[in-house]
Amino acid sequence: MPLPRPRKQAGDPNVAALLTWFLPGGGHFYLGRMKTGLVGFVVVWGLYWLGLELSDGMGFEFLNKELRGPFAPALAPELGNLSGLLWQSRTYGFGLGFPRVFPESVHLGVMCTACSGILNIFLMIKAHADARSLEEPVLGQLPLSIACLFAWVVPGGGHYLQGRRKRGLIVFILLTGIFVLGTWLSEGSNLDRQRHFYYWGGQLMGGMPVIGLEQFFGQPVVSHEIKYAEAGLALASLAGLLNILAILDVYGWGERSALRAMSGDPLPASSSATPKVKA
Repeated sequence: MPLPRPRKQAGDPNVAALLTWFLPGGGHFYLGRMKTGLVGFVVVWGLYWLGLELSDGMGFEFLNKELRGPFAPALAPELGNLSGLLWQSRTYGFGLGFPRVFPESVHLGVMCTACSGILNIFLMIKAHADARSLEEPVLGQLPLSIACLFAWVVPGGGHYLQGRRKRGLIVFILLTGIFVLGTWLSEGSNLDRQRHFYYWGGQLMGGMPVIGLEQFFGQPVVSHEIKYAEAGLALASLAGLLNILAILDVYGWGERSALRAMSGDPLPASSSATPKVKA
């Protein structure tokens, strides 16, 4: 059965999301929510700027020459903040064409720029939901953007906040377990963007477990052959990619819950079943 449409839309949801992608906060400026737009711009772009300062803009100098190309940065998490990525590509590119010493804070810097791109994706979700009036407080539902953000920060966290605690626990144990197993098999060599640029981007979608381990044990010196390094790297990246599916599940369940509430038949917050929507 088709889902009921919101009673009133504040603007075109797709336009709001696209504007946010091009410029953090732009979608909310378009919707007339100036404070939300300004906060979003300051947080997301501020994090990107901090990352550029810490890394001296050398985030893409990690790439080997044969991997460099106009579309290579499109596979990095920074793509979520398109204006930041374009600025970095135009200003710094792939470097000066000869090897340079990376600053000591380069890894923290690229973590900031990458997280800026990911955070802007959730700001896009908020802009899209706000345009559809799905995050109004009167609905009594958990905002879609907050649920999805927590689903990234801690795998299963979004499900937990939605009241689907068993599913959240399963997602957490499964995805975190896969990531830890992959890290163990690769002896931590996966925790390094310089060594595994593309796999690292997929791995980062695993949220705080990935960020935490990298900050404490990342960039280890590899002094011997690691027998299961490739298998571990694939598993660690797979865990992050699977979390994208978990985030989509959180979004879909939350959307149906909000639409059900707008139709006058709210879903109990503690329910773990997928909501059914009246025609």
